[in-house]
Amino acid sequence: MKALFIGGTGTISSAITKQLLEKGCELYLLNRGTRNEDLPAGVNIIKADINDEEQVSKLIANLEFDVVADFIAFEPAQVERDYRLFKGKTKQFMFISSASAYQTPLSDYRITEGTPLSNPYWEYSRNKIACEEYLMKQYRENGFPITIVRPSHTYSERSIPLGVHGSKGTWQVAKRMLENKPVIIHGDGTSLWTMTHNSDFAKGFIGLMGNIHAIGESVHITSDETVTWNQIYEVIADALGVKLKAVHVSSEFLVACSKEDYRGGLLGDKANSVVFDNSKLKRLVPEFVASTRFDQGIRQTIAYILAHPEHQKEDKEFDSWCDKVIHALDAAIRNISE
Repeated sequence: MKALFIGGTGTISSAITKQLLEKGCELYLLNRGTRNEDLPAGVNIIKADINDEEQVSKLIANLEFDVVADFIAFEPAQVERDYRLFKGKTKQFMFISSASAYQTPLSDYRITEGTPLSNPYWEYSRNKIACEEYLMKQYRENGFPITIVRPSHTYSERSIPLGVHGSKGTWQVAKRMLENKPVIIHGDGTSLWTMTHNSDFAKGFIGLMGNIHAIGESVHITSDETVTWNQIYEVIADALGVKLKAVHVSSEFLVACSKEDYRGGLLGDKANSVVFDNSKLKRLVPEFVASTRFDQGIRQTIAYILAHPEHQKEDKEFDSWCDKVIHALDAAIRNISE
């Protein structure tokens, strides 16, 4: 198989890149080359900015692919560019959308690919929906061989997956745990969530590549494991070897008192209970099984981050904000109880 990935070094795509090279795929990555130092041997690099359409067109002029996948398209103009670049040059174009595009709030917590697409809380999700609609239009009217893939919360060894964190990443939450400080969990922590290890996502994605039955289809790829946010934070604290000190704060309150996009990230995504039905994926890829349980995967993540200080990015502004929120709640309780 000859494949081209636009991006190829992110949380999701890095695992796919690694597994494809192990299978002997002729793999090309088109990116700016800023994060290629950890790539495995055997990958072919096309160094370019995908937004420079004229340059990219010249670089791929004599190339054709079995699969092209764009991991970094977020707005309709970007997939319109992809259509211009790759029509007639690939047997399958795979667009990485998002499970946050599904109906929010849900009318049924069980999500299938037939669940409506609607998210009034998050522009990111609405843009992904618009991208899907454009690509499906090209499939219906022009035969463009599209497959839409919807990941949910996918994590790797390089970042701790969490609900509430600052703009610099999630390490500061782990640092608060290690310092025996309280950490914020949105809501009461009992809503249902799904975490998927990127190595499991890669297995499903590779099974869709070159799969004639996936053309014209939308498919989500997630674990079958369901956990609560309380369980997620407990597992992380346990992996760190500390006792969790949780403070539960309503998502609406966090939205109102933060500069972060918690309206989108919480109300439009993580504050909702979700359980994914992966039956469609398993029909298309019968061998697919997500084999990394969350408590197993997070131990790998914690071990890696603790051993690599470059992934321990402090966020003092977020740390201070957490203290202010917790202090405000404590003060409110004292005022009411007096």
